[in-house]
Amino acid sequence: MPTENLRIGSIVVAVALALAVGAGVWFGSRSGVPDAVAGATGVSYTTVPDSIVVHVSGAVERPGLVTLAVSARVAEAIAGAGGAVVGADLGGLNLAASVRDGDQIVVPPMGASSPVAGAADRGIDLNRATAAELEALPGVGPVLAGRIVAYRDLHGPFTAVEDLLDVGGIGEAKLAAMRDAITSP
Repeated sequence: MPTENLRIGSIVVAVALALAVGAGVWFGSRSGVPDAVAGATGVSYTTVPDSIVVHVSGAVERPGLVTLAVSARVAEAIAGAGGAVVGADLGGLNLAASVRDGDQIVVPPMGASSPVAGAADRGIDLNRATAAELEALPGVGPVLAGRIVAYRDLHGPFTAVEDLLDVGGIGEAKLAAMRDAITSP
């Protein structure tokens, strides 16, 4: 009888140990850390890029593509292209403006027409305009301009003017009023 109790006790301990190990595996896989199977699917858990690429042209030492940190400004992009050459007109550029992946920054020479003035003649670029610049559109105030920028930040660049219909507060009539003041994306 004592050996039978010992054998039953050993079985109980073995079963308890197996349950504990199984529970550890079960709950450990729920810890939020991706397991080997999740990693094998090819899904990336990091979607924030480390860098962006912009095109800097015009009156700079080395025109071309410049790789920058995501939080870079126009001044850093120009510095990345070797800096402005003597005779560059930086007065028409907002050196503190944030840059985005794929932006083109044109540094004009002195006496050339400002790229800002040229952009105003063509209309407002939905993919580059700040919220304050978007307020120049007919029927767009600070709240709607903020919605447009937020939509663009969340969904990426506009591919057609009609994409504005997806922004809350813009319907067919408002889009028709704005259409002539917008450059095609």
